[in-house]
Amino acid sequence: MPPVPSAWADRWLAWRNRLVASPRFQRWAAGFPLTRGIARRNTRALFDLCAGFVYAQVLAACIRLDLFAILAEGPATVAALARRLELPPENARRLLRAAESLGLLRGLSGDRFGLADLGAALVGNPGIAAMVEHHALLYADLADPVSLLRGNVQPTRLSTYWPYAAGQTGDAQSVAPYGGLMGASQALIAEDVLDVCDLARVRHLMDVGGGEGAFLEAVARRHAGPRLTLFDLPPVAERAADRLARVGLEGRISCRGGDFHNGLPTGADAISLVRIVHDHDDGPALAMLKAAHAALPPGGLLLLAEPMAGTPGAAPVGDAYFGFYLLAMGSGRPRRAEELHAMLRAAGFASSRELPTRRPLLTRVIRAKKQAP
Repeated sequence: MPPVPSAWADRWLAWRNRLVASPRFQRWAAGFPLTRGIARRNTRALFDLCAGFVYAQVLAACIRLDLFAILAEGPATVAALARRLELPPENARRLLRAAESLGLLRGLSGDRFGLADLGAALVGNPGIAAMVEHHALLYADLADPVSLLRGNVQPTRLSTYWPYAAGQTGDAQSVAPYGGLMGASQALIAEDVLDVCDLARVRHLMDVGGGEGAFLEAVARRHAGPRLTLFDLPPVAERAADRLARVGLEGRISCRGGDFHNGLPTGADAISLVRIVHDHDDGPALAMLKAAHAALPPGGLLLLAEPMAGTPGAAPVGDAYFGFYLLAMGSGRPRRAEELHAMLRAAGFASSRELPTRRPLLTRVIRAKKQAP
C-alpha cells in the first residue's frame, strides 16, 4: 500500500485539529461512551500541563519541611504533623491532602497520613530532593520562557551556578554547590549503569567529568579489580580527592585535574562519560569524544551514560525538561541515541551499541569501541 501523500496527510491533520479545537465537539466527546475515556484523559493531561508548576511547589514544600523523613518513622495525625511542621492545622491539612492527590502520601483512618509509594521512594533517593531544591534557580530563569528562547535572559541563574557552562573553571569554593549536586545525580543512576556494563576485563577506568566521584565510588564498591582515575577541572578534582579520602577510597581512586580541551591523560583502557556529554554544545561535545578516542588504546572502550531525547515513554524528560534546563544553563542539549552514535563515528570509534538499562527515563548507556589493530 503506497504511503499517503504528505499534502493529504497535512489536510487530514488540519481538519482533525479544527474538530478537536471545537468546544461543541469537546462536549460531545466527553459524553459519548466510545470517546468519553479519551476525552477525560486529555482533559486531565491538559490541566496537568497548566498546573504542573503548582504540583512541583507542593513537592518542594514537602521536601523543605522534611515531611517524607518524618513520615518514614510511621503514620501520624494531622494535629501531630502540624506541630512538627510548625504550620497552622488547616494549612497542614491542605498540604497533606495536596500531597495525597499527587500520590506522595496516603490518607489513613484516625485522621492520619502515611507515605505512599512515591513518597517512600523519595526517602531512599536524596538526589531527587537535591534536584527539587535546585529547581528554584531554574524557575527563575523560566519566568519569561519566550525571552529565554530569544536569548534575552543573560546571564541566567543556572549559567552562574555551573561556571564551566560559560567556560570558567571557578575555584574550590565556587564549584562546591554544583559538585555536590552532580554527585547526587550520578549516585542516582550509578547502579543502573553498572548493571549493564561488564567491567570484568577492564584494567584501568577513567571517569571524565567525574565530579566528586560518586560514580567511581559505586564502581569501587562493586569491582575490586580495575584501577580507577577521576578526571575533572582542577578545583573539582581537588574536592573529589578530599571527599573520597573521607569515605576511605583515597588509595583506590586517583584524582587528576585538567581540561579535556587540552587532551586527556593516556593509560586507561576504558573511559566513562556519565551525564556529561549533554552538558556541552555540539562542537565541545565532539571534541570531548575525540579526546577520549585519542586517549584510549586500540580496542579501548568508551561508556556514555545520560538521559536522552526521544526515549520511548519518557520523551518529556529529554526533550522538554533537559531541553529547557540546558537552554537556561547556556550550554548543551539533549540528544537522541542515533545522534550520539553518529558523533561517536565522527570521533573515530569503530562501533557503538546501546545497552538497555532498567530505567531508561533516568539514563541510557552507549558502549563504543576503538578499532583494534
